[in-house]
Order: sequence, then structure tokens, then C-alpha cells
Amino acid sequence: MRQTASSADPCIAATGAPVVVSAQVEHDDGRVGPALRLLGWVFAVVVSVALVRILLVQSFVIPSASMEPTLQVGDRVLVSRLDVGSVRRGDVVVFDGRGVFDADDAATSSPLVAAGRAVAGALGAPAGQSDYVKRVVGLPGERVACCDAQGRVTVDGRPLDEEYVAAGDSPSVVRFDVVVPPGRLFVLGDHRSDSGDSRGHLGDPGGGTVPVDNLVGRVAAVWWPFGRADTVPRGSQRVPGPP
Repeated sequence: MRQTASSADPCIAATGAPVVVSAQVEHDDGRVGPALRLLGWVFAVVVSVALVRILLVQSFVIPSASMEPTLQVGDRVLVSRLDVGSVRRGDVVVFDGRGVFDADDAATSSPLVAAGRAVAGALGAPAGQSDYVKRVVGLPGERVACCDAQGRVTVDGRPLDEEYVAAGDSPSVVRFDVVVPPGRLFVLGDHRSDSGDSRGHLGDPGGGTVPVDNLVGRVAAVWWPFGRADTVPRGSQRVPGPP
């Protein structure tokens, strides 16, 4: 009877140990499992947001009055990357001005600075001094000039109906006549008297035009402040009106 009842019986030890281990494993799963699942869920959300930002949209803060009244200082806008390959005349776009409007030096081109600009853009902060927001006025191959007898900007000899230009501003006090090179865009601000744009770089290589490859995306909407939340309409690919 002592041998049968002994706690040292090999049969009892073999059948008892797994029970204890099994209970411990179940206890650990109950504590660690949900934490791991939560961590995985958070990671998936972060990756998804990053992919959306990189591939689809990015947020910017408007830092100047150059696009008033369409965009005002402090507006937070959503920039769509989906329209980069199908830019239209009249689209409002964000682009990297390095090598066009800004000096393209090693400091502004470093990977560290680029990473900082990306993080700032994701947070809806000004993404850097080399990012500009302007309106596309001339597409590749078009002749953009100012001004005709009525003081209007023309494209291939036809006047633009620029209802977006700030009240009190003329289409341009700077005279220009530019044929837009292939793969480039001629851009102007809506607040013509307070905008550094293609007109200020007419004597530079490319005549002040911006490479399409420099585009970050098209401004699709204002999302903040709430009272100004609205979409920003796309432009038209054809020029209205008779020559």
C-alpha cells in the first residue's frame, strides 16, 4: 500500500507533471496572447497609415498668402498623389522647388533632411522651405504669355478665364512669353502680387518651369479649419474662349 500510495510513484509523477505544465501554459496565454495581438494590430495600423501617406495622400500646412483666396495661411490641405501622372491646367499642386526655385545643395538633399520632411508632412506640418504650392497654368509644349490687349494670360494665343486670381490683382505685372519644355509645368500663385512663382525665374534654365517629376501631388481638399473645409476643384485641360 505504501508503494501504491506513494507520491514518488513514477506513474503518478508522469501523469501529474503535464497537468501542472498545462495549467501554467494556459495561464500565460491568457496574459500574453491579447497583448501580442494588440501589438500586431497597432503595427498593422501604423503600416497602413504609412502606406496611405506614401502612396495616396499627404497633409500640408499652407505657410504663405501666395495662393489666396483659394488657400489661406494656416489651412491644412490634403494632397493626392494619385493625380501626379494626369496633371491638368488649373490644378493646384505641391512640388519640390529644389533645383528650380531653390538651390539644390547637399544639405537640403540629404537623406536625413528628406526623412524629416516626410515625418513633418505626415503630421500636417510645413514640410520644408523647398515645398511650394501653386496653380498649373501651362502644360508641356504650350506657349504661355502675358499679356494680351485686355491684360489676360494666354495659352497658345487663347485667354484664360482666371476667376481664382485674388481680388484687386492683375493677371501679372511681369511680362512673359514661354514655351513650356517637355516634362515641365509653368506655375503661378493665385495672389499674383504676393507670389514667388515661375515669373521670378524666367531667366533660369527651364524658364522658371517645374519638372513634373518634382510634383508631390495635387491639392484635393482643405480639411482644417473646420469652417473652411472643402474640396479644391480640378482644372480643365482645354483653354476656354476664342483667341
